[in-house]
Amino acid sequence: MSIPAALARRRDYVGPPLFSYGFRPFFLGAGVWSAAALAVWVFAYVGEIALPIEMPPLDWHMHEMIYGYVAAVIAGFLLTAIPNWTGRLPVNGWPLAALAALWLAGRAAIFCAASIGAPAAAAIDVSFLAVLAFTALREIVGGKNWHNLRVLAVLAVLVAANVVWHWELIRHGAGDYGPRMALGAVIVLITLIGGRIIPSFTRNWLARANPGRLPRPVSRFDMLAVAAGAVALAAWVIFPDHSATGAALLIAGVIHVVRLARWAGDRTLADRLVLVLHVAYAFIPAGFLLVGAAVLWPDHVATTAGIHAWTAGGIGLMTLAVMTRATLGHTGRPLAASAATQAIYALTLLAALLRIIAALSGSMLLLDIAALAWVAGFLGFALVYGPMLLRARRSAGGAR
Repeated sequence: MSIPAALARRRDYVGPPLFSYGFRPFFLGAGVWSAAALAVWVFAYVGEIALPIEMPPLDWHMHEMIYGYVAAVIAGFLLTAIPNWTGRLPVNGWPLAALAALWLAGRAAIFCAASIGAPAAAAIDVSFLAVLAFTALREIVGGKNWHNLRVLAVLAVLVAANVVWHWELIRHGAGDYGPRMALGAVIVLITLIGGRIIPSFTRNWLARANPGRLPRPVSRFDMLAVAAGAVALAAWVIFPDHSATGAALLIAGVIHVVRLARWAGDRTLADRLVLVLHVAYAFIPAGFLLVGAAVLWPDHVATTAGIHAWTAGGIGLMTLAVMTRATLGHTGRPLAASAATQAIYALTLLAALLRIIAALSGSMLLLDIAALAWVAGFLGFALVYGPMLLRARRSAGGAR
């Protein structure tokens, strides 16, 4: 993410650096929560602790990875990108602090739902993304940036999916349509935003450092890829076991493989900040192909393999790539992946690969190692990038 032009004319902010820009509190909260929530889930999964929640532990794990971790990353990304899209001043200070507090309240409410009741927990949890969507809509409409309303449309689906999920939990005790709706919305969002930033960052780096073949320009093929993925995911949400759904997922997977190949990722090996974006996106078609295969051949392929290709691989690695790049750029540091950053990427990539293999093989050992690698990767992000997020942006003459 490039430094937005709005930075040059942002309001004269004098409060804590943490609340000077949207990416700061939400990226820090996302990193800490991802590591903490998975660690708690592992202890609950093996029976070492009992969670004070009003939903099955598996639902809590899925919900908090999407509406805890991913929602925080989305908030940080949107609140940082929208000023660049619209030229308007960023949301900061007490409004940003209040929004971050609302996200944190949602995590506490879900975790303590047994004490406050599932309806109250649901209301607090849903309100965060609803307020974020309203804030983003106000800024985009105020800046007359109509092109990016499509991102808000996907965000609206994500809010609706949370409502459906909570309704299912209260009514039936477990999620069914809600979890698939939520995951589908996030995957579509990645295909939209990834299709914008990956070829752009790749083209910029190649033109400067490695002249030659460049990513193909955005075309109708990209629109076809996003549409094919959205249709396949919608079919999976509504008819998860239908053979036509399996075929649609496989077709979408092939189309996204071709889309990724058009972005010249093979020429970015020397720049890990760019390369990791391509590696992360590769898990999106992998998820389509694996889930499609699981629908058509359920006795041979586990659905969880494809789901974790999407979640641990596509979502986990992509969000880390965006958070690290944005943090470096917006805090005045060089856009280069340090050894520590590369280790964070490697741990998360390892976690994703092992989790997929564990789903296919049934190995509990690989599952445990994958969880450990995930926690280590995100804890590493919090430790390495946390100080950058808590301190003021570096000036041209050095750190402030």
